[in-house]
Amino acid sequence: MNKAVFFDRDDTLIRNIPYLGDPKQVRLLPGVRRALQRLSAQGFLLFIVSNQSGVGRGLITPAQVAAVNEAIVRRLGQDCFADILVCFDSPDGPQSGCRKPEPGMLLRAQKKFDLSLSRSFMVGDNAADIEAGRRAGCRTALVIHPHTKEEAIEQADFSSASMAEIIDWILQLDTARPMS
Repeated sequence: MNKAVFFDRDDTLIRNIPYLGDPKQVRLLPGVRRALQRLSAQGFLLFIVSNQSGVGRGLITPAQVAAVNEAIVRRLGQDCFADILVCFDSPDGPQSGCRKPEPGMLLRAQKKFDLSLSRSFMVGDNAADIEAGRRAGCRTALVIHPHTKEEAIEQADFSSASMAEIIDWILQLDTARPMS
């Protein structure tokens, strides 16, 4: 079975601009490129799992979300991500089971890519990301920002403002864990 690292998109991989629909505004966060390279070199499949409620709210279109995701892929390389999964559900609308904190996107990836979720990690910037990872059976890491809530820090297995520190933690646990 494969191991994976799931990443939230906004404020984890790229600078958050609410309801981002313009690919020209994509800005990678510091250390992201190197972090992803390190994980790939150790055999992790990488995924983006992102709530994009702006679509469900009628503020952006699926095509705009796809264009932003394509801009991220162009900056990081075509082979960087095994898949990009998005959920368009609005928090106030009907729920399809994919909106984090539900683990639906991670579970879809598990089936499609034969993933061992117990050997996988969820990296995000808020409590919903951490909860989705926990519900899926992953270890969790929180990217700390000035607006990070204490509850998210308490829920995560590891927290840091440094992507490099988060990747060091993942790689340390991965090498300490016997193959399953």
